[in-house]
Amino acid sequence: MIRLDNISKQNGRQILFLEAAAALQKGEKVGLVGPNGAGKTTLFRLLNGQEAPDEGQVLIDRGVTIGFFSQDVGEMVGRPAVAEVMDGAGPVSAVAAELALLEAGMADPEQADDLDSLVERFGEVQARFEELGGYALESRAREVLAGLGFSEAMMDGDVGALSGGWKMRVALARILLMQPDVMLLDEPSNHLDLESLIWLEQFLAGYEGALLMTSHDREFMNRVVGKIIEIDAGALTTYSGDYAFYEQQRALNEKQQQAQFERQQAMLAKEISFIERFKARASHAAQVQSRVKKLDKIERVEPPKRRQSVSFDFPQAPRSGDDVVNLRKVHKRYGERTIYAGLDFAVRRRERWCVLGVNGAGKSTLLRLVTGATQPDDGMISVGNSVRIGYFAQHAMELLVGDHTVFQALEAAFPQASQGSLRALAGCFGFSGDDVEKRCRVLSGGEKARLVMARMLYDPPNFLVLDEPTNHLDMATKEMLVTALAQYEGTMLFVSHDRHFLAALSNRVLELTPSGVMQYGGGYTEYVARTGQEAPGLYGSGMSAVG
Repeated sequence: MIRLDNISKQNGRQILFLEAAAALQKGEKVGLVGPNGAGKTTLFRLLNGQEAPDEGQVLIDRGVTIGFFSQDVGEMVGRPAVAEVMDGAGPVSAVAAELALLEAGMADPEQADDLDSLVERFGEVQARFEELGGYALESRAREVLAGLGFSEAMMDGDVGALSGGWKMRVALARILLMQPDVMLLDEPSNHLDLESLIWLEQFLAGYEGALLMTSHDREFMNRVVGKIIEIDAGALTTYSGDYAFYEQQRALNEKQQQAQFERQQAMLAKEISFIERFKARASHAAQVQSRVKKLDKIERVEPPKRRQSVSFDFPQAPRSGDDVVNLRKVHKRYGERTIYAGLDFAVRRRERWCVLGVNGAGKSTLLRLVTGATQPDDGMISVGNSVRIGYFAQHAMELLVGDHTVFQALEAAFPQASQGSLRALAGCFGFSGDDVEKRCRVLSGGEKARLVMARMLYDPPNFLVLDEPTNHLDMATKEMLVTALAQYEGTMLFVSHDRHFLAALSNRVLELTPSGVMQYGGGYTEYVARTGQEAPGLYGSGMSAVG
């Protein structure tokens, strides 16, 4: 369906692609991976026709429709979310618009003379609208929006009143409803809660078109794609398999290339040693010349390109008392809405509670109650002896000083720390090279989140309360965070939609459901095995691609 034929593309001095080739076949679901800045977004723009390669061709079969979802969703305001989604449904939305104009024309007395032709055209357009499934369009749009977590009120409310994250869901819903021949999805898993993420997996499993996507969610990638295209150092390399297979194969390839490189280096060293030893002897002149010519002809094996992996040894937290926090008969309301009515919940030292629940169940409210960021309407919350809380939430990013650079923000928090350790810390969280000189005011939301997390973990408290800590983190940074927190000896209470993070770090589950609060011993993996569901909001669900 789509073929990249020896494309080259340069951005300033950076070579993104150099005679690179790859293909996307009908029905394939492909994951696009590569280091930050390697050219993933540029590749999407090339496939979507927004940019052209400097050399080579992007070949797309005739008549193939392409839907592109990116993080830049543009302006949305002035109409219901469901109408915004329906407007992006491809040819059917254009037919619907013409149908509406014809209906208005037939009712307009000033166009009475043209009534016969209007009626005839209306019949033709109506038949086409029915053929395209137009009369089912609104119900399909609502089904997709419901899958992505929208209530009926949100679907019918002004899309302009939604937050940026919810507008991204609207933009994603437009592409899913369109059901093009090819979907290009740039980080579709961002801003989705666990229930919506699992719904999207099931939707894409039933989608019959071709898919090319990026995602920082390893579990999501593994479940959706059956092929990986890697961008690295200007080349496109294809791996047949999911993300886990790609990681294994890439590691194996690196190991084999390293062994081949070392064998060749040993052979070259031996030949060069002979040449150096005998080059001045006339009796060996022929042999020396023969070996020099042999060396000139040998194709050199390059050492494997090693991905920069940064690790950091976070210091251990001081020990707290055995009782970390205790909530007794806690009540909390927002307006007419009751979030908690008599909640009893206790956290003990070294427990790692993950909190699960649908949107609005009270996950973030619980974390705010525990940290004292909000107060209960009734009941008691007590924090144990020697407990020092570290609270990561999105609002924490507002506390950064705008004029500080990334490095100054770390230095201000830890004035006694060495420059080397602070630079290593910054590198762990994706700030390498000149990135440490960026001013906090120009950082993206994801960069601010990474900086706040870095400051928290350099001198970790003994009770970490984390609200969606993995949002905006790439896979390498997530892996570093999981590794660091696996060694953490303190206590954790956290909310996350990343199943790899949940499974790796939890040893208790608190499930918030409409019928009450459930507590499970054992971590997220045991919870899934016991309940048969990956999230509380999915009982009895079995959504698939809308057809």
